[in-house]
Amino acid sequence: MKRAFFSGVFFVVLASFPLSGDVEFSGLDLSEELLLFKADSSGKGSLPQSGVFAAALDSQGRGELRQLTAFPERVDLLDSGRMLQVRNAFGVMRIPVSGGLPRSVSGFPSFSEGAPVLGGRVESMVSSEDGRWILSVEPLSPAYGNLVLLNTANGGRTLIAERVERPSSYFPASWSPDSRMFVYQKENRLYYFPINTLASPVDERYRVIGEGSVQSINWGRLGEFYYLKSSTIYRVRSFDLFARALYTDFLEAGTIAGTIPFEFDPNFDRFWMAPDAGAVVLSKGGRNLFYYPLDSARELLPQSSLPYVLLPGAASDIRLLWSASGLITTLVSLPKKGGREVLAYRLDTGHQGMVFSPLDRPPGNAMALSPDGTRVLFWGPGGAVLYDYINWRALAVLDDNAVYAALWMSGDEVIIAGSNLIERQRLDGRRSLICLSQAGAFGYEERSSRIAARAGDAWYLTDCLSPWTQAAAPVLREKRISSSRYRVYLENQSAGAYVNIPMARNTASVGTFPLIASHTVPRDRPSGTAEEREIAGVFSHGRREGLRETALVFDCVDDDAGLRTVLEVLEGFGLRATFFLNGEFIRRHPESARSIAEAGHETASMFYAPVDISDARYRIDREFISRGLARNEDEFFRAAQAELSLIWHAPYYAASQETAEFAAAAGYMTTGRDVDPLDWIERNDAKRTGLSQLSASDMIDRVMAQKRPGSIIPIRLGLLPGGRDDYLFNRVDVLLDALVREGYDVVPLSVLMEHSR
Repeated sequence: MKRAFFSGVFFVVLASFPLSGDVEFSGLDLSEELLLFKADSSGKGSLPQSGVFAAALDSQGRGELRQLTAFPERVDLLDSGRMLQVRNAFGVMRIPVSGGLPRSVSGFPSFSEGAPVLGGRVESMVSSEDGRWILSVEPLSPAYGNLVLLNTANGGRTLIAERVERPSSYFPASWSPDSRMFVYQKENRLYYFPINTLASPVDERYRVIGEGSVQSINWGRLGEFYYLKSSTIYRVRSFDLFARALYTDFLEAGTIAGTIPFEFDPNFDRFWMAPDAGAVVLSKGGRNLFYYPLDSARELLPQSSLPYVLLPGAASDIRLLWSASGLITTLVSLPKKGGREVLAYRLDTGHQGMVFSPLDRPPGNAMALSPDGTRVLFWGPGGAVLYDYINWRALAVLDDNAVYAALWMSGDEVIIAGSNLIERQRLDGRRSLICLSQAGAFGYEERSSRIAARAGDAWYLTDCLSPWTQAAAPVLREKRISSSRYRVYLENQSAGAYVNIPMARNTASVGTFPLIASHTVPRDRPSGTAEEREIAGVFSHGRREGLRETALVFDCVDDDAGLRTVLEVLEGFGLRATFFLNGEFIRRHPESARSIAEAGHETASMFYAPVDISDARYRIDREFISRGLARNEDEFFRAAQAELSLIWHAPYYAASQETAEFAAAAGYMTTGRDVDPLDWIERNDAKRTGLSQLSASDMIDRVMAQKRPGSIIPIRLGLLPGGRDDYLFNRVDVLLDALVREGYDVVPLSVLMEHSR
């Protein structure tokens, strides 16, 4: 096989493998100058997955690379349904819907291009509907980056905005359906950018929409968008924006489409517009779901009888479908031991006396409505099922393996992206292969240069140029690790992100070359650069040397805001954390306390009452401490039918040697912290103490600058009585991603203690 089939040069073949946990290489199989291998990523922030690659070697161990499989962790349908975009731990690639091998996107970081693809979560970006443009945030720090526009046709890059927040649960920009413009957020303000001004862009000062985030807008079908500011919904069209550019200080962003009965907070609330823009569904704090008609339609329905549903306390990941006929369905997920429980609610806006009614549980936690609104696809770990949307009943099982994405191509054809294959399926049962997702086995065919791979129970062949085609079970030759010019082998690694590294020895000349550059972990602050306050009997940090791990702990004081987000993020990263609960939180939110235990996290004590035990007005003795700890144990058992671990920290981290001795007598280990994000500072605290209220992103950068191996990093859950503009818990995924990228293992506090002995 000639090396000429590759396009571009892959410099130091695997030098930029994503650092998303332990990565292991296997299956080396050499055919003269072409090396096959498999890379397995265990997943930290992304799903566990593998990829099969072919690398053409040269005399320096450098060469070109082609990705042969594409794990469909994130999938988009672009270019009027002609192109599939797949994102996973190995980067971003595109595949023709007609079938083909994955191709990297010119100018965008991917494994096969050799550009840095850092680990943690799947790389966040948004593509225009026509596939021509990609918006991404290029990192400046753990929490900030530059918003950059990439032209996928020529790899050209344009800086759109400096120092925007790196993506959290949503990307900080959104494309119009016609690909003519996008809206982005920066420092709690929204801006627009028309593509036709790219050659000579208008100054950012004249592209302001108003306060808010990308969560404050919904796109309409004609290229307009609906912008919710405070309690007013504006309909915004392109000519409204151009007029506002001239009169920024005098005009609102558009025309008023309606009002809602409360203030909209984009940090916690969401909204969905009806297809005809005559009504809105509002999620208030992720707990309350309202249907609210706008303008004249509201007069037909008394406000006292507006449809409303109170979601369970641990509900998260709200998804909503709204058909043109007015049929609304919403799904929410609940954490349960061993998985998640999905609940569904239905509202028919075409009938009087409307109410949100519970539906039979759906077969998946993700859904997509057909173009005509009569059928719906459900998918998830159990497969993909086609439903009659109107009557809520199953019509057909489309796949019984794990499915990661399902997309409608037309009214009678879908794309099913599963653990083995990405396929087009007609609803009459006919299928055609797009690409392999993963391969259980692979190698060279005995009597040809073709590559064979097994996905599921079937075998497929490719010549590294053409799409995979199904074949009868081929005869594979034995795997080889040497040819007339090369010998390849795996070299084990004792540290870093890689279990091993593929090496190539040029036997026809001289030189042995690694096909992966060893991962260099960023250096932490050296010991002794800052004085640490050590208190006898108080565990304030773990080992500084030998292990690269940290504990993320969450303080549940009196309010459960942010808990659902945190539990969902921890589940996505596959991590266990420690939650400190006090009696006030347990009494107010017993269901939330129970959900922490049911999700498998470590639960610890923050005392029975939120008293500052360093206050001289209190008489703190052994009985006071032991009773407060015991009563908190009893409160938690009544709420969760589980026990607290014998770990505590005093309210406000007011630890002392004396209180630690009292707690030890009751069987408890006292803990402290060595990193303070300052997320506890209320507006009044800022005025009284002179300490600034940092933004969530600034707090992340603060934590990443202060943390060291063994650090205990506390995050306060709940809304502060004195108020904040934003909260660190809303961006905990960004913090975890930054820790993972720097090679840290995030462990429960008890594990940090155990490893410190």
